[in-house]
Amino acid sequence: MIDPTPNETAAMVEGGKAGGAYLDSLGRTDLALLTEDEWDAFVEVIVTGYCDHLRDQAAKDRARLDGMIPEVPF
Repeated sequence: MIDPTPNETAAMVEGGKAGGAYLDSLGRTDLALLTEDEWDAFVEVIVTGYCDHLRDQAAKDRARLDGMIPEVPF
């Protein structure tokens, strides 16, 4: 990723944590030893963690931005 935003950087950290937790649940650290199904699940966990975090951040940003909009006076 070129020039990630702060939200993207935070999402990468969260996706990485989710991937690490998945590997911990398998008791594995060597990615080469994962089965094809385990690899697929590992990638899915990382991507899901990344996307979920970005959605959470977007919702917070949206709420903050909406709070800056003055109400229409009529």
